[in-house]
Amino acid sequence: MATDGESISMSLAVATCVAMALFYVLILYVPTVILRLPSASSYTEFMIRRFICAAICTVASLVFTAFILPIKSWEASYILGVYGIRKDHLWQGVVYPLLLTSLVYAGSLVLKLFTLLESWKENGGGCSSFNYIRSFFQTIPASVLTSASNVSVWRNFIVAPVTEELVFRSCMIPLLLCAGFRINTAIFLCPVLFSLAHLNHFREMYIRHNRSYLRASLIVGLQLGYTVIFGAYASFLFIRTGNIPGIYISYTCKSLSNG
Repeated sequence: MATDGESISMSLAVATCVAMALFYVLILYVPTVILRLPSASSYTEFMIRRFICAAICTVASLVFTAFILPIKSWEASYILGVYGIRKDHLWQGVVYPLLLTSLVYAGSLVLKLFTLLESWKENGGGCSSFNYIRSFFQTIPASVLTSASNVSVWRNFIVAPVTEELVFRSCMIPLLLCAGFRINTAIFLCPVLFSLAHLNHFREMYIRHNRSYLRASLIVGLQLGYTVIFGAYASFLFIRTGNIPGIYISYTCKSLSNG
């Protein structure tokens, strides 16, 4: 994540990070508010529009960050390295975060294991359990195909983690560190910006889901608190490993554990 030793001003770095966070949210409303497109006819169409908006925001943020950072070498490998996409120490950058994240969510994973053992007991163990496990693995190809056509799976495991980590980790952390912010400050500032970028969830809870003001505040507040904690953890991993694929794996592990 290092550049050529030059730095940028702290105010410019913070302003850029805030602008990217706002852009990440506001662009989602461009199709209906600015382009005046008709409302999506289905949930799938609605999510595809959001996927396109998130992709545009991510690409724009990556390009804008590259021009602000004092980068003198425009080789593809060097630019990708600044964003945490690199070949060196790849396995350490993936395996270590995965193991650490698995330890963090060990309780959920153990609970799922107990559920599997309980199912094994209900099936009588032995041969019947073996047949049950074999039938389970036989259904995996069909499950993969079904998941590939599920827009919610794409949102939770591909589009959301990839775009969010690239914008709020790969772009913001190099900017903050290059501006002279301390590592601890960068670790906690990025998830705070990320959580503030999701305050639009309050609007959805309060208006669309007809929640009371207090209930909507409590739900969104709890979500944002959890987001800040995991975001700080992800930022710590990114700074320590300098590798963004490991953060994506950790995000996926968290989603699977919560699911």
